[in-house]
Amino acid sequence: MHDLIYAADLLGVAVFAISGALAAAEKQLDILGFILFATITGIGGGTVRDLLLNTDQVFWILDTTYLWTCIGAATLTWFLAKRFVSLHSPLLWADAMGLALFCVLGTMKALDWGAPVIVSVGMGMMTASFGSLIRDGLLGQPPVLLEPNIYVTAALLGALSYVVLDLFTFTAELALPLAVAAAFTLRCAAIVLDLRLPKYLDDSIS
Repeated sequence: MHDLIYAADLLGVAVFAISGALAAAEKQLDILGFILFATITGIGGGTVRDLLLNTDQVFWILDTTYLWTCIGAATLTWFLAKRFVSLHSPLLWADAMGLALFCVLGTMKALDWGAPVIVSVGMGMMTASFGSLIRDGLLGQPPVLLEPNIYVTAALLGALSYVVLDLFTFTAELALPLAVAAAFTLRCAAIVLDLRLPKYLDDSIS
């Protein structure tokens, strides 16, 4: 099970790193810009999570494979980004997959460290969203998590799905992919069907 979680974690970092590099490509940055934003997006959310959980050591300091994964993803994207007519679509899908993986993995890690369920769910959502939030803020573009179609709700669904499945004694080998699939499916539906939550409306606000 440890190997499965580790592989999923590296995959999540790689996918989020690709989304960061694609964002750098949209801004036509140099290779160092690609690496910077790939790394920020790939490990940003997990770094905040580990600091708040007060873990023994931030995950990428303990295992530099995560950093090399970000560098590799950035370099690969540097050579392949020009193959896409538009970078916006692959950025959305890479971000959706990263969100689905990290909302569940972040929740799992928080539970393993003895955090209460509500805190663990929050940590899962934070792990899935903070890397993208930092990336978009530094690039001066509207944060993807504030887009009108569903984003944070998908992370919430993935985190809650894992908690519920774990509560009903599903094995982690089964709960992990099911929860990831739930989050990814909702985010994909939001992208394709433009699903949105109701907005707060107040006629007195001009």
